[in-house]
Amino acid sequence: MSRFAGLGQAGLGDVAPRLAQITDSVLFGDIWERSELSKRDRSLITVAALAALYRHEQLPFHLKTAIEHGVSREELAEVVTHLAFYAGWPAAASAASMLKNL
Repeated sequence: MSRFAGLGQAGLGDVAPRLAQITDSVLFGDIWERSELSKRDRSLITVAALAALYRHEQLPFHLKTAIEHGVSREELAEVVTHLAFYAGWPAAASAASMLKNL
């Protein structure tokens, strides 16, 4: 069972029950559990996408999750530095600030 089990329901269930169910069953129950990429790789991809798209509400959770999946703080800092040139300086600076505050 995924460590994410029930997070959709806990975070969204009272507002958007169907979105919560899809989050738990599809995103956390299927996508994060697929064997084609490691959870570590999925975490790196997710952190990069959230930072690049300036989706910072979700970023602290996924930074912590990336560390739990074996990504070092130094590697996360390198992701943020790399993204500065592809996603923009403000997005990278904000992500770096969130990493600092973990």
